[in-house]
Amino acid sequence: MATKTIARPTTPVASEDHAQDPADLLENTLSQLEALLWVCHGEDIDWCSGDGPRQLDNLLWLAAELARKAGALFQMSEKARCGTPTTGG
Repeated sequence: MATKTIARPTTPVASEDHAQDPADLLENTLSQLEALLWVCHGEDIDWCSGDGPRQLDNLLWLAAELARKAGALFQMSEKARCGTPTTGG
């Protein structure tokens, strides 16, 4: 059985969603979702051999992407909060 080709950047933090092809973004998201479902199932998972290391890598990639996106959203919300004049009421 052939292995999947994951179309993703070498480091998760280097990805820019708007710069990638939608098909690549979909493949990335599906790989991350599959890894998340693997963890949720949790039964008889060998993280050291077979598909385990790939799934663990994808799970860590998902966590890194979510952290990057959350950080960017926080920065955007802080800019919006600081840029909006407050009024007393």
